[in-house]
Amino acid sequence: MNILNHVEAAPPERTDPNAPAIVAARRTPLGSRGRGLADVRVEQLAAPVLRALVDDLGLSPRHVSEVVLGNCMGPGGNVARVAALAAGFGPGVPGLTVDRQCGSGLEAITLAAGLVKAGRGAVYLAGGAESASTAPIRSWPARAGGPGSEQGGEPQPYERAPFAPPPYPDPEMGEAADLVAHEAGVSRGRQDAYAARSHARAVAAMEAKRFADELVPVGGLDHDERPRAGLTSARLARLRPAFVPDDAGGTVTAGNSCGVNDGAAAVAVVPERLRARHNWPGLHILDWACTGTDPGRPGLGLVAAVRQVLDRQGLGMDDIGAIEFVEAFAGQVLACADALDLDPDRLCPEGGALALGHAWGATGAVVMVRLFTRMVRDDGPSLGLAAVSVGGGMGVAALVRRVGSTSGGRRTRTGSDR
Repeated sequence: MNILNHVEAAPPERTDPNAPAIVAARRTPLGSRGRGLADVRVEQLAAPVLRALVDDLGLSPRHVSEVVLGNCMGPGGNVARVAALAAGFGPGVPGLTVDRQCGSGLEAITLAAGLVKAGRGAVYLAGGAESASTAPIRSWPARAGGPGSEQGGEPQPYERAPFAPPPYPDPEMGEAADLVAHEAGVSRGRQDAYAARSHARAVAAMEAKRFADELVPVGGLDHDERPRAGLTSARLARLRPAFVPDDAGGTVTAGNSCGVNDGAAAVAVVPERLRARHNWPGLHILDWACTGTDPGRPGLGLVAAVRQVLDRQGLGMDDIGAIEFVEAFAGQVLACADALDLDPDRLCPEGGALALGHAWGATGAVVMVRLFTRMVRDDGPSLGLAAVSVGGGMGVAALVRRVGSTSGGRRTRTGSDR
């Protein structure tokens, strides 16, 4: 029987029947570049996650309206469409790939929310995927007056495209994080302590199997590779600055920065009428924003986006029970917390990107998967916030509210759940 013929009854509460809701959330383990997922292409990372989402909901792939995935450095060719086909969804499910750099995964989710709210479809799978290990080597072409011409006309490989053209600044992310930390008065000691805490929290969560229900093993990897036990502030203090020299005041090191990682994460977004019909617990996506900020200080980008969302909803940070920011650099995330008058102890209580790793196009979706586990799987706080700062000076934030209940705390999946 077609599921779309069974969604006409109004929900019991007076809620917009097209209000977007996240009703399933999954991710791969995050592998360190060149290690556990080194040979797994980006669509091969995404496909098992997409398949897990429809299996969790008991849906046929033919019910999927579209797959929307963020990706930054992949091979092109519309990664979302390739991943949908690799997942076995068949040619009838379209795909859209989004590039908002580190915000791509979260942007894909909010784009799906907008499509659901507009009544364009009923089941969207949205998130992000990144394989830093298999990303192609890109080069500027050798032609007169173009990049590389000053090097004798040879093609010039590059690691990233420009985030901003002249006369705007376009700093490397580590240098920009150093600047943000310096201007915000975030000390080296604070950065190291925060990074050590992120690892300790992630290790504790792994030992308690807190990630078990959200993980989809892939490529023989069934756990996050980066978290390190016993990583203390004292050990981190021995590391030299990685981007700005000691004598120039550098405080950002390899230890208080995120890793470069491979992974994928995605959620299922459906209208409230469908969620209510199936009594799926989930997260209503209440509001979201993307804001533009100073390209020279990209690490602060999420501050404006968070303020915009909270101001529109008449809320303050104290009203939000679960908060997940993408921890690109300890100094950057602490500067954001200070700007928002937010106690950093409330951020990422089971570890963030500093410990778990940063798979660029996927990490914005990883934080939403983490909120789903904390709020839905564990019957946690009512309101949650996900946010990420983006290269080039942007920020993305999304506000969610728990709806429904898993009836008694942490839910263990069974065959009927899948």
